Amino acid sequence: MPINEAGVCKYIHGGAILAYSNAISTYRETRIKTASQGQLVMMLYDEAVKSLDRALELLALEAGGKKNPGNIEKISKSVLKTQEIITELIVSLDFEQGGEIAKSLFSLYTWFNKELFEANIKHDIHRLTSVRNQLNELRSAWAEVAAKNSPEAVRKSVVGVNIAG
Repeated sequence: MPINEAGVCKYIHGGAILAYSNAISTYRETRIKTASQGQLVMMLYDEAVKSLDRALELLALEAGGKKNPGNIEKISKSVLKTQEIITELIVSLDFEQGGEIAKSLFSLYTWFNKELFEANIKHDIHRLTSVRNQLNELRSAWAEVAAKNSPEAVRKSVVGVNIAG
């Protein structure tokens, strides 16, 4: 495959040059660097749900009789990736500012990792589904909080306030 000076791998098809890998990587990096804390948390939840969806999809294929030894490793990697994301969520908790919410999330995240560990060993679709659904609910709650605390929402709430009395 031809590579240009910038290290971009090019694929030539029908005269069109496609240089996707660096463009996608740059987009993702910029998206992460410019995201608010709330958006970063939602990205983590999104990726965790996506990883569990992939594991559940592969487990459903296995249960449906389409056995593929390579799927076992893929399932495990998807679950482990979710555990790593949850661990990242744990270490990002601020117990001083977060108070009881942070403590509750810590307990919930710890439980998620325990459930994922057991589910990965036993290929337990029900446990994976339960954790996936709860992560998705938490993501929705974060989306609401982030929307209410976004700069646009704050500016809108200030407009029209009469402080003169």
